Order: sequence, then structure tokens, then C-alpha cells
Amino acid sequence: MFRNLNIIFLFSLLLLACKSKPDPRQGAIARVYESYLYVDDVKSIVPKNTRTEDSLTLIKKYINSWITEALILHKAEQNLPEDKKNVEKQLKDYRNSLITFAYERELVNQKLDTVVSDSAITAYYERNKNNFELKDNIIRVSYVKVNKKAPNLQKVRLLYRSEIPKDKEALENYCHQYAENFYLDDTAWLLFDDLLKEIPIQPTYNKELFLQNNRFIEVSDSTSLYFVNIKGFQIKNSISPLSFEKENIKNIILNKRKLELINKMKEEAFSEARNNKDVEEFK
Repeated sequence: MFRNLNIIFLFSLLLLACKSKPDPRQGAIARVYESYLYVDDVKSIVPKNTRTEDSLTLIKKYINSWITEALILHKAEQNLPEDKKNVEKQLKDYRNSLITFAYERELVNQKLDTVVSDSAITAYYERNKNNFELKDNIIRVSYVKVNKKAPNLQKVRLLYRSEIPKDKEALENYCHQYAENFYLDDTAWLLFDDLLKEIPIQPTYNKELFLQNNRFIEVSDSTSLYFVNIKGFQIKNSISPLSFEKENIKNIILNKRKLELINKMKEEAFSEARNNKDVEEFK
């Protein structure tokens, strides 16, 4: 009799355990095989004050995306060999690289000297001139675009050719009043192809020859006149001028400093750990 009571007691405990086990469908809004998506999982995807119909659209889109990803993951789990599913090492390597990168970036932000003097840029340029070969034609230029009905067009024809400071100032004043577009910084280098995007110049032959044979250019389209003064040019495959490469060289120098700073940090870390006997090599 006692034996029967024990069996009944154990059976009752089993029933209670089964009843107390939570139903995975409770609160679920989607299922893929043994994976469930719950209401709490989608609460955060809907911004506050979103209209009801928009909220439903967002949730439906999220559910469809979750189902697709879960199905693909299930297929991968079923079909990939075990060695292909073992991603722990990749995850560890990825985590380590992220942490290392974050530390190096913080180190650079705190300790990198970002001041690059003109003398340092010039010195680098002189040492590495042959590395700055132009891949495109470049120009120093000023140009003015005005409507054909703008006043004093004859004055513009005279001013855009002049190198007299007073005339340059007069041209700038005119441009601010009447020009549809203009560029008067003739000390900066531009790509010739960029100018061709702004001005309807159509070289009828080799671009290099065009630059060599044209200084003052006046062209038009249906509504506007374009006045172009080519102050200087460098053709592709020649050595790029320092002023054109200045920003590029500054970035090269800064990147070199970054690498030196990071390498120094690594060497110091290794040296410190070795001196403290925190590093050992077992043979």
C-alpha cells in the first residue's frame, strides 16, 4: 500500500511539473520551428506617437523579416557540417579586433599631434616628388556665367582678362550683382574635367593641346554667356604642383604618425609586460 502511495505521489509531482512549465506560445506572435517571436520583442521598434496603421505596417514588416531570417538560420543549422557552424573562434577574433580598434582610436584621439606645418608638407613633397604624378589635367582658372540679357557685358569682356587688382575687384562686385555662377579663386588648382562640367566647352581635339592653345575663352548656350580665363595648367603625367597635393600630403603625414603612435604603444606594452614577467614563451 505504501508503495502505491509513493507511485501516486511521484505521478502527482510529475503532473504539477508539467503544468508549471511555461507554454512557449504564451505571448508569442510568430513561430519558426522551435523559435518564437514575442510581443515584447517588437515593442521597441515602433516609435512613440506613431499612427496605429503605421505601427501595424512596421510590426508586420519586422515579423516577416524575423521569419525569413529564422527560416534561413534553421536551414543553415540543418545542412551545414559541424565545422562550418562552429563560429566561436570567429566571434572571439571579431570581438578582439573591435576592442583593439576602439582602444587604438581612443589612443590616437588623445595623443596624436594633428598640427602639420607647411615646412613639413614642403619637405615631404620635395622628397617624394616622383610619387605625385598627375592622373588628370588640372588648371588654375577664373570664370563667370551671366545671362545674355545682363547689363554691361562688354565691361565683363574686359575685366575677366585683366590681372590688375582694381579690375579683379570690379569683376567680383559685378558677379555678386549679376552673375548666375562664378569662380574667381585663381590660386587654387581644379580638375579640367570639373570645369568642363560647368562650362559648355567642347575641345575639338586633344585636351592637352586645347589647354596649350587657349587662354581666354568665351562660349555660350541658349541663355547664358561664359567667360573663362585659364591662368595656368598642368597636363596629366606631369608632376603635380605642391599646392594641389597639400591636403593629400597632410593626410599622408597624419596617417604615418598614427601608425608610429600605435606601433610605439605596442612596443611599450610588450616591453612593460616582459619586464614585469607577465609574458612567457614556453618551448
